[in-house]
Amino acid sequence: MMVDPPTKQQQLVDTAGKLFMKFGVKRVTVAEICQEAGVSKMTFYKYFSNKKGIAEAFLQRKFEEGIQDYRNIMQQSISFAQKVEQMIQLKLENTEDISSEFVKDIYKDQQLGLHLILEEKQKEYLNEVLQDFAQAASNGEIRAGIKPEMIAYFLGKMAEMAADEQLIQLYENEQELIMEITKFFFYGLGIHHENH
Repeated sequence: MMVDPPTKQQQLVDTAGKLFMKFGVKRVTVAEICQEAGVSKMTFYKYFSNKKGIAEAFLQRKFEEGIQDYRNIMQQSISFAQKVEQMIQLKLENTEDISSEFVKDIYKDQQLGLHLILEEKQKEYLNEVLQDFAQAASNGEIRAGIKPEMIAYFLGKMAEMAADEQLIQLYENEQELIMEITKFFFYGLGIHHENH
């Protein structure tokens, strides 16, 4: 089966995404994106009005892919613990190429405003995630009684933590920090207690 080659627009978004993740959004120029993608600036401006526009398109696509991957994991007939392992593995794969510049540009740069897209997308699928966690609680697969609002609050804080300079300095790179935050969310300190 032959796969259609990517359109110029897809090619631009792919290229911009790779450059953004490696160098950050602010450090990459439209000219560099065009050169790397092998297209003219005229072609770029046919699809995007500026660099922020292509950054938004990249983030939208990454989010859609992430949500679909999450849904694929949740639809499997495996235990919630196995689903969590797969979610962590997915997070590991999705954060492999992320630079500190990219994290800062997305989460901290108010002028770029890309954090607004993340907030909007997170709200979109938060109810779905909370329903999945509520189902896992009712099945006895996670601690019963945890409030959905607490899960929602912590998920929001995880993004802030990933961009926290103090935390970033404790780890070798951003991926290591993001993985630690993710594991901490799912497993806590891992303290085992005995029932007396």
